[in-house]
Amino acid sequence: MRRIILQIKVKPRSRQSSLVLQPDGAWEARLTSPPVDGKANEELVGLVARHFRCNKAAVAIKTGASSRFKLVTIDA
Repeated sequence: MRRIILQIKVKPRSRQSSLVLQPDGAWEARLTSPPVDGKANEELVGLVARHFRCNKAAVAIKTGASSRFKLVTIDA
């Protein structure tokens, strides 16, 4: 099994959702959900799963659940 680790900077309450690779190799996720009750984290997992075409169950937030900077793993 292959594991991919992504470093993601999250910007909640954006106008539209997007996941963009930055020049420094990190990812930037713009989310429409507010950072309340884990809604932004749920949207992030769904956005990453859609972008990498995998199941939501394969995506996990490893560190930074309550931070703007997160390490996300994908089991492929």
